[in-house]
Amino acid sequence: MNDTQTNIERNVMRRVRLIRLLALIISTATLAVLTFIAALWGIGREVWVARIFENMPQSSDLGALAAFWLAAFLHTSLIVQALIVLTLTSLLFLIREIARALIKSRS
Repeated sequence: MNDTQTNIERNVMRRVRLIRLLALIISTATLAVLTFIAALWGIGREVWVARIFENMPQSSDLGALAAFWLAAFLHTSLIVQALIVLTLTSLLFLIREIARALIKSRS
């Protein structure tokens, strides 16, 4: 049947396949994952993450842990704070996209 396709049909189908491929590559979930990875990489370049975990309180007191993380966040540079906010935002967006995909697949 491919032999009977006209040039117009071939061009249209090629463009449809290209659009489907681009939709997969440039999906919002892919963008969220790439943003998350890039922000984590940026944090790793700016902060010595192992030292932060070494200085973290070992108690299971949630108040002490929250105070530590808030102090750690407030005593970093503006770029690190922006990267942390970007990381958390992209993580929440990715969770939302995964939930939407799971709900859509069950329907």
